[in-house]
Amino acid sequence: MAERPYILLSCGMSLDGYLDSATDERLLLSNAADFDRVDGVRAGCDAILVGASTVRKDNPRLLVRAPERRQERVAAGRPSSPLKVTLSREARLDPAGDFFATGEGPKLVYCPADSVSRARDRLGAVATVVDGGRTVRMRRVSEDLHARGVRRLMVEGGGTVHTQFLTEGLADELQLVVAPFFVGDSRARRFVGDGLFPWGPDHRAKLVETRTLGDVVLLRYALSTRFEG
Repeated sequence: MAERPYILLSCGMSLDGYLDSATDERLLLSNAADFDRVDGVRAGCDAILVGASTVRKDNPRLLVRAPERRQERVAAGRPSSPLKVTLSREARLDPAGDFFATGEGPKLVYCPADSVSRARDRLGAVATVVDGGRTVRMRRVSEDLHARGVRRLMVEGGGTVHTQFLTEGLADELQLVVAPFFVGDSRARRFVGDGLFPWGPDHRAKLVETRTLGDVVLLRYALSTRFEG
């Protein structure tokens, strides 16, 4: 079996398990202390992966923010921020969005085979479009990223992407931040969707750390024997 990177899932959610509100306005689930923690985690990774819905809704930059962390990466011979990766079935992404327009180096977009030509027409000037096969599977994406030199992959959502990595048993670590409020709207996106997960009542995930960061709490879980404490 081909190798894959160490895969770390990072997520913030409300007390009732939502990633966002159902409105167009972005819901902030974290605070300054946790944003800085996430920045430090990003700085230690080779690539960051998010789904197309996250790119469209949040318009993320996905850059290492702290100058000293960027400088440390450059001094070590690495780009100032990790490689940016997304997945898209239909390439309905804005090539002028922050995901593509900010940060140095190439961006990767994995698409199903029947969407590759359309994706390259739309995004080829700002990203490398990768043929993900008939259906884009997270194992194939992970193995391809490893072949490209990615050894540590940070997955920042959204819910569909988290669900795919978890149900395929590919995640080595989960860093879950819980915000002290409820969303209360079933139209909003949840942390995960339905699926057959490796962890259940008879096979519990291992909690390895809890940390309070202002008014949010970090729950860190080891999900595989490859967990790096």
